[in-house]
Amino acid sequence: MQARYYTLNEARAALPVVKALMSQVQEARSEILRLRPEIWPVLQKAAHNGGNAAAGSVYSQFDKLETGVKGILKMGILVKDIDMGLIDFLSIRNGREVYLCWKHGEEDLSFWHDVNAGFGGRQPIDPEDF
Repeated sequence: MQARYYTLNEARAALPVVKALMSQVQEARSEILRLRPEIWPVLQKAAHNGGNAAAGSVYSQFDKLETGVKGILKMGILVKDIDMGLIDFLSIRNGREVYLCWKHGEEDLSFWHDVNAGFGGRQPIDPEDF
């Protein structure tokens, strides 16, 4: 999927949908990690040959995770880190490309960073700059 440019207002308007999709991704991720000790030996032995109930549950959770990530990507938003629930909206700040950065659990879209800076370079958003 190709990223698109978001204004600050557009990104904030999209945030409720992104929050719902990322919650789905995080729930699926947690369930996969919970089932991993039980299912990993089965998957190594069976690899799609019968499996068990836990295997079916893991496949279902992978489907939920994939659906959530694809939903975010279809909106032209970048998924940067599934473990953290980190996403970036491509935007323009003072004539150059930057990312409006949101992390699962944050109430609002409050940070931005340069495209090469990453999460560690996050800075508070000044709405006047966008």
